[in-house]
Amino acid sequence: MAIDLNLLTLFLAVAEEANFRAAADRLGITRSAVSQGVRRLEDACGVALVTRTTRSVRLTEAGERLHVALSRPLAEVHTAMEELAGDTAPRGLLRIAATSIAERFLSGPLIASFAEAYPEITIDVTVTDDEFDIVAAGFDAGVRLGDVIEQDMIAVPLTGDQREVAVAAPKYLAVHGSPDHPRDLVSHRCIGWRPSLGVAPYRWEFEEDGRAFDVAVEPQITTNDMLLMIRTALAGGGITFGIEETFRPYLDRGELVSLLEDYLPPFTGFYLYFPHRRNMAPKLRALIEHVRQYRQAGPF
Repeated sequence: MAIDLNLLTLFLAVAEEANFRAAADRLGITRSAVSQGVRRLEDACGVALVTRTTRSVRLTEAGERLHVALSRPLAEVHTAMEELAGDTAPRGLLRIAATSIAERFLSGPLIASFAEAYPEITIDVTVTDDEFDIVAAGFDAGVRLGDVIEQDMIAVPLTGDQREVAVAAPKYLAVHGSPDHPRDLVSHRCIGWRPSLGVAPYRWEFEEDGRAFDVAVEPQITTNDMLLMIRTALAGGGITFGIEETFRPYLDRGELVSLLEDYLPPFTGFYLYFPHRRNMAPKLRALIEHVRQYRQAGPF
C-alpha cells in the first residue's frame, strides 16, 4: 500500500492539536488541505482515523493506534534531518509533562535558569497527574516520581529521596490536639487530594516496624489543587498530607507543624524521563544536561 508520507506528518499534527484549524496553522497550510489530506489517508488505510465535530477532532481507535505507531519514529526522523543539515544548536519547542507535586521542578528557578541559558528554546510545561504515554501525546520529556516511570524510559535524577508528611497549623492543633498514631487521623478534620474529577481521594501512606500501610482518612475537604490544600491548612482548616519539600517553607517559618514523623520513611525521588532516541534532539539534550548541573549545584 503506497501512502504519501506527507500525509503521515499531517495526521500527526491533527492528532496532537485535536483541531483541523490548529493543525493547519502549525503546518502553514489551509484547513481545507488538512481535512482533504486526512480523508486521503483514511481512504488509503481503508478505515476511519478521526471523528469530526464542529469544534474538535477525536481519534478513533484505529487513529489512536496509528498515532502511537508514528510518534516516535517521525520524531527521530525529524531530529536526524536537523542534525544532517547542521542545525544542532538547541532550539525549538520543548514540551514537558510534569506532575503537580514535583516542587523542585515547578518552583521556578530551574526553568528560569534554563530559559536564560537557551533563549532559542520555547518551553511548554503541562502540569498533570494523569498517567499516559508522553511519546504518543507529543511530549519530549516528563517529570515524575521514579517508581511510576515506565521501564522502557530513560530517567535522570532530579532530586534525592523524598518524604511525605502530615501537617497542620498550630491554631488547628491548639483546638483539636495532635494525632499520636496514623489511625487517630480518622477522628480529625482532614484535607485530601485527588488527581482528577471522579477519582477517589489519595490514601495516606505510612510505615510501622517495616510494614507499609495506608489510612483512608475520608477528608472533609478534597481538592486537586495543592495550593488550596496549603492555604486551607494555614487557615486552621485541618490536617493535610503531601511531599515534604512542598510544605518546607511553611514548616521553617512555623506556620505549619509536621506530625507523625516516626511513621513516614523516605522513598525514591523525582526524575526527568524521556524515551530512548538514537538521535536525541539538541533541545532535549540541553535540558538533560541542565537538570544534571542544577542538581549538582545544590543539596537535594
